Amino acid sequence: MNLVLSEPQRAAAAPVAVEPVVEILSAEKIFANGFRGLAPIDLAVGRGEFVSLIGPSGCGKSTLLKLIANLIEPSDGKIMWWRGPFDAVGKAGRQLAFVFQEPTLMPWARVARNVRLPLDFLRLPKAKSEQRVRAALEQVDLLPAARAYPRQLSGGMKMRVSIARAMVTEPDLLLMDEPFGALDEFTRNRLDEDLVRLSWQRHLTTVFVTHSIYEAVFLSSRIVVMAANPGRVFAEFSVDEPYPRDENFRESERFASRCRDLSALLTEASFASRKVGP
Repeated sequence: MNLVLSEPQRAAAAPVAVEPVVEILSAEKIFANGFRGLAPIDLAVGRGEFVSLIGPSGCGKSTLLKLIANLIEPSDGKIMWWRGPFDAVGKAGRQLAFVFQEPTLMPWARVARNVRLPLDFLRLPKAKSEQRVRAALEQVDLLPAARAYPRQLSGGMKMRVSIARAMVTEPDLLLMDEPFGALDEFTRNRLDEDLVRLSWQRHLTTVFVTHSIYEAVFLSSRIVVMAANPGRVFAEFSVDEPYPRDENFRESERFASRCRDLSALLTEASFASRKVGP
């Protein structure tokens, strides 16, 4: 299939001008049962970018995110982190954190203990660990709930704990697999605003999976639209709006216009997904 990009899409598809944090180089994924989850994909994510992956069900968004997280390996091609192999991840300036769809909290442990868990694995001294936990909880406005148990929290608060647990490692690359999909719209919008503020303040590089057009436009500097059968990049879409963003942007005509344009692209991607890809 030859995709003809509109002018905004052609501009969005230009190479990443800043230093790449992640480079996906003709990486594809074929599972053990023979299912081709991803066709070869070439994609670079630059430092400080907020890139959302969006597309119809089965297009490989979560598979691509897991490849970036090194949770699974590509069947062919390769992925580079900070211009090198995954061995360098975890060193200073190269920290990676993953937020899953579910908060996955330890029900028997208080909020502070849940947030501290990654630091326990790193064997950080107690004083430094407690300082980081406090800072992470402050970032998500949950410090008053530090001694609460997960059962005492709302769904939105549980997801805040999950984000704090990711932030406690002071990540440079944050990967998020549709973390707000099960929440009501009001809570989701509020968490999106919190996330965009955190990402901007920390100058995080973020890759975010979502099914929501509105969420993708609100959060992202760049949106990668995917198609299925097999999963592949269909188009890229730039959201050239200043950060941090708030309700004013969400209520603007600029926001509405970009949502309409992205919706049209998704319709094309869904149609393309009904055909056998290249």
